[in-house]
Amino acid sequence: MSPSNPSQIRKTPRQRRSAETVEAILTAAAHILEKEGFDAATTNHVAVKAGVSIGSLYQYFPNKESLVRALNDRHTREILELLRKRFVEVRKAPMEDSVKAIVRAMVEVHRVNPALHRVLVNIVPSIGGLAETRVVEDSATNLLSQFLKARAAELRPLNPDLSAFMLVHAVEALTHAAVLEHPELLKGDVFVNEASLMILGYLRGSAEASKHPPPRAAKK
Repeated sequence: MSPSNPSQIRKTPRQRRSAETVEAILTAAAHILEKEGFDAATTNHVAVKAGVSIGSLYQYFPNKESLVRALNDRHTREILELLRKRFVEVRKAPMEDSVKAIVRAMVEVHRVNPALHRVLVNIVPSIGGLAETRVVEDSATNLLSQFLKARAAELRPLNPDLSAFMLVHAVEALTHAAVLEHPELLKGDVFVNEASLMILGYLRGSAEASKHPPPRAAKK
């Protein structure tokens, strides 16, 4: 296996017992990362915690970086499943309810195993795992763009792809800052309500702003 792609599992578990072994290993790795940090998550420590031999662990994971990447892959799949489900649910809901539900979903993805999420946010970039993060951002942007196109009649004239990109990254940045610096802000609905108002204001704009769109850049 190439070390440039440490997230790839050496051996894909095909039997139930093998799948249970991999799950035990990943659960042990997640627990150690959350409680003790990346430095403590050695393959030996994870094997002992999982109750498997180091040889069994090496059948699937060549090093601890591959364990973290595999955890991040699994975490990413959980997040994408939540986002896709939420966009289907809000397809025909009133705009205010739809926007609030979408923002809440983007906040909730940071509540999917929040302790592990915080660890992964800090570790994954340093081991080359940003591609998985971009998968979430790109998928969320595409889902939001499709939503904006379908609801265009309720919005001011805008570029759905650009607006979706801006909004996803804006909410993501705000939520990440809250998760890492002020997690108490994500309790209750205040954060969701304020972010929803901000987004609705952007999507609908004001009557005065619509009359005076920003000037186009001069052609060179």
